[in-house]
Amino acid sequence: MTEGVAQAQAEYRVYLGTYTTWSGGGKGIGIGVADRTTGRVRSTGVISNVANPSFVVVEGNRLYAVNESPQGAVTAVSLDGATPRVLNTKPTGGGDPCHLVVFQGHVISANYSSGSVSVNPIKADGSLGDRTDHVRHQGSGPDQSRQAGPHAHQVVVDPRREYVLAVDLGTDSVYTYRLAGGKLTPVSTARVQPGAGPRHLAFHPNGQYAYIANELDSTLVVASYANGVLTPLAKLPTVPSGTPANPRNYPAEVLVSADGRFVYVSNRGHDSIAVFSVEGDTVKLLETTPVGGKFPRHLALDASGKLLFASNQNSNTVTTFTVDQGSGRVKLASTFTAPIPVCVALKG
Repeated sequence: MTEGVAQAQAEYRVYLGTYTTWSGGGKGIGIGVADRTTGRVRSTGVISNVANPSFVVVEGNRLYAVNESPQGAVTAVSLDGATPRVLNTKPTGGGDPCHLVVFQGHVISANYSSGSVSVNPIKADGSLGDRTDHVRHQGSGPDQSRQAGPHAHQVVVDPRREYVLAVDLGTDSVYTYRLAGGKLTPVSTARVQPGAGPRHLAFHPNGQYAYIANELDSTLVVASYANGVLTPLAKLPTVPSGTPANPRNYPAEVLVSADGRFVYVSNRGHDSIAVFSVEGDTVKLLETTPVGGKFPRHLALDASGKLLFASNQNSNTVTTFTVDQGSGRVKLASTFTAPIPVCVALKG
């Protein structure tokens, strides 16, 4: 085995989302590699000419990114060969797309400002086709500074890959859709407590439960799930009892370990990672660990479940944690500097 091959097998690719139009932002999608053992990240370049790629996903040898701007769009990138290549960009028809998912040969995106969900087909070469659907949510919430109208914040596919769920911060709701022929059909709507501001959702691997991170009231909601229907159950704070209300805390990302025993939530403001234990429908906050940066917007677990990455938007850092898979607890391992990192996607 050559030295280059050995090194490649000891590392995997890292793709970083950022804001290109903000002062101090990136030049496109950051590219790096991470050591599979230590999680230490080093930069290897950038995919330029991609505007505000605040959320990116890797699907085989393709990468798809939102372009978070008032005239929202999504971009397709080929990862074939030594140099990534932008394939094309297509409008979403909504404002400020901030999240996307690949499902049934389509890219489905959540448009934050317009409170809508868009569907763009993926062509045979991995590029994107013209939008086939655009569904706008209706309603508002009690926090008029953040909930004057709908704000779709995430789209996610359920574990059986039957339904698409859209989490809407503005309407305190999670909408379930069925996708067929490039069109979304409503199935059900779950509502959390008014003013909670649901941001992101993650499923338990058994598909029977989901966990909703609420940005505006700093809570995690446990919900049961079956046949496209979410039923909210218990609600827990994402910071310890007695934590000062200033600075205000805004939970962002939520992850579930592959074995379903632990849930992780990023706390922006408290600047920590909340670790919850899971036993059936009983969820308990174990600890909050300082994230080693400021305003952790996104979290990602590697395939082994032994490393966790946090994108710290306001400190220009990505911090890596080792995960004790027995206790679920995390420990800071390394820090990598990057311009306004808001998303980490891993490949390999």
